[in-house]
Amino acid sequence: MKIKRYVTLASAALGMTVATGSQAEDGYAAPDSWPAPTKEHNMGMALFDRLEYTVPDKGQDAVVWDFQGWYGGDINRVYLKSEGENVQGDGEDAEFESLELLYSRLVADFWELQGGIGYQGGVFSDDHAERTYGVLGLQGVIPYGIETDVAMQVSEDGDVAASFEGEYDLRLTQRLYLQPRTEIAVAASEVEEFGVGEGLNSVRAGLRLGYEVTRRFAPYIGAYWEKEYGDTADLSRASGDNTEDTGVVAGVKLMF
Repeated sequence: MKIKRYVTLASAALGMTVATGSQAEDGYAAPDSWPAPTKEHNMGMALFDRLEYTVPDKGQDAVVWDFQGWYGGDINRVYLKSEGENVQGDGEDAEFESLELLYSRLVADFWELQGGIGYQGGVFSDDHAERTYGVLGLQGVIPYGIETDVAMQVSEDGDVAASFEGEYDLRLTQRLYLQPRTEIAVAASEVEEFGVGEGLNSVRAGLRLGYEVTRRFAPYIGAYWEKEYGDTADLSRASGDNTEDTGVVAGVKLMF
Protein backbone atom coordinates (compact mmCIF):
# COMPACT_ATOMS: atom_id res chain seq x y z
CA MET A 1 0.00 0.00 0.00
CA LYS A 2 2.81 2.42 0.81
CA ILE A 3 4.46 1.79 -2.53
CA LYS A 4 1.18 2.37 -4.35
CA ARG A 5 0.64 5.57 -2.39
CA TYR A 6 4.10 6.89 -3.29
CA VAL A 7 3.53 6.10 -6.95
CA THR A 8 0.21 7.93 -6.82
CA LEU A 9 1.80 11.01 -5.22
CA ALA A 10 4.61 11.02 -7.78
CA SER A 11 2.09 10.80 -10.62
CA ALA A 12 0.14 13.71 -9.16
CA ALA A 13 3.28 15.83 -8.85
CA LEU A 14 4.23 15.03 -12.44
CA GLY A 15 0.75 15.98 -13.58
CA MET A 16 0.97 19.32 -11.80
CA THR A 17 4.36 20.00 -13.46
CA VAL A 18 2.99 19.20 -16.91
CA ALA A 19 -0.07 21.34 -16.24
CA THR A 20 2.08 24.25 -15.12
CA GLY A 21 4.19 23.93 -18.26
CA SER A 22 1.04 23.84 -20.40
CA GLN A 23 -0.25 26.99 -18.72
CA ALA A 24 3.07 28.74 -19.43
CA GLU A 25 2.81 27.73 -23.07
CA ASP A 26 -0.79 28.93 -23.16
CA GLY A 27 0.16 32.43 -22.06
CA TYR A 28 0.34 32.17 -18.29
CA ALA A 29 4.11 32.95 -18.17
CA ALA A 30 5.33 36.13 -16.45
CA PRO A 31 4.87 39.20 -18.69
CA ASP A 32 7.98 40.66 -20.32
CA SER A 33 7.35 43.94 -18.51
CA TRP A 34 7.93 42.33 -15.12
CA PRO A 35 11.35 43.10 -13.59
CA ALA A 36 14.02 40.40 -13.55
CA PRO A 37 14.30 38.48 -10.26
CA THR A 38 17.93 39.59 -9.98
CA LYS A 39 19.38 42.99 -10.83
CA GLU A 40 22.89 43.62 -12.08
CA HIS A 41 24.95 46.04 -10.00
CA ASN A 42 28.14 47.75 -11.08
CA MET A 43 31.18 47.07 -8.93
CA GLY A 44 34.94 47.44 -9.16
CA MET A 45 38.25 45.87 -8.23
CA ALA A 46 41.93 46.86 -8.25
CA LEU A 47 44.73 44.28 -8.32
CA PHE A 48 48.51 44.47 -8.17
CA ASP A 49 49.24 41.02 -9.57
CA ARG A 50 52.93 41.83 -9.19
CA LEU A 51 54.51 44.54 -7.07
CA GLU A 52 58.08 43.37 -6.64
CA TYR A 53 61.75 44.19 -6.26
CA THR A 54 63.91 42.34 -8.81
CA VAL A 55 67.60 41.53 -8.46
CA PRO A 56 69.06 40.37 -11.80
CA ASP A 57 72.39 38.62 -12.19
CA LYS A 58 73.72 41.02 -14.82
CA GLY A 59 71.58 44.15 -14.85
CA GLN A 60 70.48 46.72 -12.28
CA ASP A 61 67.90 46.20 -9.55
CA ALA A 62 64.40 47.44 -10.34
CA VAL A 63 60.94 47.91 -8.86
CA VAL A 64 58.38 46.25 -11.16
CA TRP A 65 54.60 46.48 -11.18
CA ASP A 66 51.74 44.78 -13.01
CA PHE A 67 48.39 46.42 -12.21
CA GLN A 68 44.83 46.23 -13.45
CA GLY A 69 41.62 47.71 -12.18
CA TRP A 70 38.09 47.49 -13.55
CA TYR A 71 34.61 48.88 -12.98
CA GLY A 72 31.33 47.61 -14.40
CA GLY A 73 28.98 44.65 -14.42
CA ASP A 74 29.12 41.03 -15.52
CA ILE A 75 29.00 41.86 -19.25
CA ASN A 76 30.47 45.33 -19.79
CA ARG A 77 33.47 46.78 -17.96
CA VAL A 78 36.09 49.50 -18.20
CA TYR A 79 39.68 48.46 -17.46
CA LEU A 80 42.79 50.41 -16.52
CA LYS A 81 45.95 48.34 -16.98
CA SER A 82 49.57 49.22 -16.37
CA GLU A 83 52.95 47.49 -16.43
CA GLY A 84 56.31 49.11 -15.88
CA GLU A 85 59.51 49.37 -13.91
CA ASN A 86 61.74 51.82 -12.11
CA VAL A 87 65.38 50.83 -12.58
CA GLN A 88 67.36 51.68 -9.46
CA GLY A 89 70.46 53.83 -9.72
CA ASP A 90 70.15 54.86 -13.38
CA GLY A 91 69.11 58.42 -12.60
CA GLU A 92 65.89 58.08 -14.61
CA ASP A 93 62.24 58.06 -13.59
CA ALA A 94 59.94 55.07 -13.88
CA GLU A 95 59.00 53.79 -17.33
CA PHE A 96 55.52 52.63 -18.28
CA GLU A 97 55.86 49.63 -20.57
CA SER A 98 52.10 49.97 -21.00
CA LEU A 99 49.35 52.18 -19.64
CA GLU A 100 45.99 51.23 -21.18
CA LEU A 101 42.37 52.32 -20.94
CA LEU A 102 40.12 49.56 -22.31
CA TYR A 103 36.48 48.76 -22.87
CA SER A 104 35.78 45.10 -22.13
CA ARG A 105 32.82 42.89 -23.05
CA LEU A 106 32.15 39.31 -22.00
CA VAL A 107 31.95 37.26 -25.22
CA ALA A 108 32.01 33.72 -23.77
CA ASP A 109 32.25 32.02 -20.40
CA PHE A 110 35.42 33.35 -18.70
CA TRP A 111 36.49 35.34 -21.80
CA GLU A 112 36.50 39.11 -22.33
CA LEU A 113 37.19 40.95 -25.59
CA GLN A 114 38.97 44.22 -24.88
CA GLY A 115 39.85 47.26 -26.94
CA GLY A 116 41.08 50.79 -26.33
CA ILE A 117 44.11 53.05 -26.27
CA GLY A 118 47.53 52.73 -24.68
CA TYR A 119 50.68 54.66 -23.88
CA GLN A 120 54.33 53.67 -23.50
CA GLY A 121 57.05 55.89 -22.03
CA GLY A 122 57.64 58.15 -19.04
CA VAL A 123 54.40 59.79 -17.98
CA PHE A 124 56.00 62.17 -15.49
CA SER A 125 59.29 62.90 -17.28
CA ASP A 126 61.08 62.96 -20.64
CA ASP A 127 63.61 60.27 -19.64
CA HIS A 128 62.13 57.71 -22.04
CA ALA A 129 60.86 57.61 -25.63
CA GLU A 130 57.08 57.91 -25.90
CA ARG A 131 54.35 56.58 -28.15
CA THR A 132 50.61 55.94 -28.13
CA TYR A 133 48.85 52.97 -29.67
CA GLY A 134 45.55 51.22 -30.15
CA VAL A 135 45.11 47.82 -28.52
CA LEU A 136 42.83 44.84 -29.12
CA GLY A 137 43.02 41.95 -26.69
CA LEU A 138 41.43 38.82 -25.29
CA GLN A 139 41.60 38.02 -21.60
CA GLY A 140 40.34 34.87 -19.95
CA VAL A 141 41.00 31.40 -18.60
CA ILE A 142 41.95 28.44 -20.80
CA PRO A 143 41.53 24.81 -19.66
CA TYR A 144 43.32 23.78 -16.45
CA GLY A 145 42.80 27.27 -15.02
CA ILE A 146 45.61 29.05 -16.88
CA GLU A 147 44.93 32.81 -16.79
CA THR A 148 45.70 34.25 -20.23
CA ASP A 149 46.07 37.74 -21.66
CA VAL A 150 46.70 38.10 -25.42
CA ALA A 151 46.94 41.57 -27.01
CA MET A 152 47.84 43.23 -30.29
CA GLN A 153 49.06 46.83 -30.41
CA VAL A 154 49.16 49.20 -33.40
CA SER A 155 51.12 52.40 -32.74
CA GLU A 156 50.41 55.87 -34.09
CA ASP A 157 53.14 55.23 -36.70
CA GLY A 158 51.60 51.94 -37.82
CA ASP A 159 54.02 49.66 -35.94
CA VAL A 160 52.39 46.35 -35.03
CA ALA A 161 53.31 44.24 -32.00
CA ALA A 162 51.69 41.47 -29.99
CA SER A 163 52.14 39.92 -26.56
CA PHE A 164 51.08 36.80 -24.68
CA GLU A 165 50.99 36.34 -20.92
CA GLY A 166 49.97 33.20 -19.07
CA GLU A 167 50.06 32.22 -15.40
CA TYR A 168 48.71 29.43 -13.24
CA ASP A 169 48.27 29.12 -9.47
CA LEU A 170 49.21 25.63 -8.31
CA ARG A 171 47.74 25.20 -4.84
CA LEU A 172 50.09 23.48 -2.38
CA THR A 173 47.84 24.22 0.62
CA GLN A 174 44.81 26.45 1.18
CA ARG A 175 47.16 29.45 1.51
CA LEU A 176 50.46 28.42 -0.09
CA TYR A 177 50.69 28.42 -3.89
CA LEU A 178 53.28 28.09 -6.65
CA GLN A 179 52.78 30.29 -9.73
CA PRO A 180 54.52 29.59 -13.06
CA ARG A 181 54.37 32.58 -15.41
CA THR A 182 55.33 33.10 -19.07
CA GLU A 183 55.53 36.24 -21.24
CA ILE A 184 56.21 36.29 -24.99
CA ALA A 185 56.56 39.43 -27.14
CA VAL A 186 56.70 39.68 -30.96
CA ALA A 187 56.70 42.58 -33.42
CA ALA A 188 56.06 43.02 -37.14
CA SER A 189 58.51 45.93 -37.57
CA GLU A 190 61.64 47.37 -35.99
CA VAL A 191 61.37 50.36 -33.65
CA GLU A 192 64.91 51.17 -32.63
CA GLU A 193 64.13 53.84 -30.02
CA PHE A 194 62.23 51.23 -28.01
CA GLY A 195 64.78 48.46 -28.59
CA VAL A 196 62.24 46.40 -30.53
CA GLY A 197 63.23 44.31 -33.53
CA GLU A 198 61.18 42.49 -36.13
CA GLY A 199 60.02 38.95 -35.29
CA LEU A 200 60.24 37.22 -31.92
CA ASN A 201 61.42 39.83 -29.39
CA SER A 202 61.71 38.10 -26.05
CA VAL A 203 60.62 35.24 -23.82
CA ARG A 204 60.42 35.51 -20.05
CA ALA A 205 59.58 32.65 -17.66
CA GLY A 206 59.23 32.93 -13.91
CA LEU A 207 58.23 30.95 -10.85
CA ARG A 208 56.85 32.49 -7.65
CA LEU A 209 56.06 30.95 -4.29
CA GLY A 210 53.37 32.92 -2.48
CA TYR A 211 51.50 32.75 0.80
CA GLU A 212 48.03 34.26 1.13
CA VAL A 213 47.91 35.93 4.53
CA THR A 214 44.42 36.90 3.38
CA ARG A 215 42.79 36.53 -0.04
CA ARG A 216 43.73 40.16 -0.66
CA PHE A 217 47.32 40.13 0.58
CA ALA A 218 49.93 37.59 -0.52
CA PRO A 219 53.70 38.15 -0.20
CA TYR A 220 55.92 36.01 -2.44
CA ILE A 221 59.46 35.22 -3.52
CA GLY A 222 60.59 33.85 -6.86
CA ALA A 223 63.04 33.63 -9.72
CA TYR A 224 62.95 34.30 -13.46
CA TRP A 225 64.79 33.77 -16.73
CA GLU A 226 64.53 36.01 -19.80
CA LYS A 227 66.10 36.03 -23.23
CA GLU A 228 65.91 38.29 -26.30
CA TYR A 229 66.01 36.99 -29.86
CA GLY A 230 66.73 38.08 -33.42
CA ASP A 231 66.80 41.77 -34.26
CA THR A 232 65.86 42.73 -30.71
CA ALA A 233 68.94 40.94 -29.37
CA ASP A 234 71.08 42.70 -32.00
CA LEU A 235 69.81 46.11 -30.87
CA SER A 236 70.58 45.25 -27.23
CA ARG A 237 74.12 44.15 -28.10
CA ALA A 238 74.68 47.38 -30.03
CA SER A 239 73.61 49.34 -26.93
CA GLY A 240 75.85 47.29 -24.65
CA ASP A 241 72.93 45.59 -22.89
CA ASN A 242 72.54 41.92 -22.00
CA THR A 243 70.38 39.66 -24.16
CA GLU A 244 69.88 36.94 -21.54
CA ASP A 245 69.56 37.16 -17.78
CA THR A 246 68.24 35.44 -14.67
CA GLY A 247 67.32 36.90 -11.31
CA VAL A 248 65.35 36.68 -8.09
CA VAL A 249 62.32 38.68 -6.94
CA ALA A 250 60.50 39.49 -3.72
CA GLY A 251 57.12 41.15 -3.75
CA VAL A 252 53.49 41.18 -2.80
CA LYS A 253 50.14 40.57 -4.52
CA LEU A 254 47.49 43.10 -3.46
CA MET A 255 43.76 43.22 -4.14
CA PHE A 256 41.46 46.11 -3.25
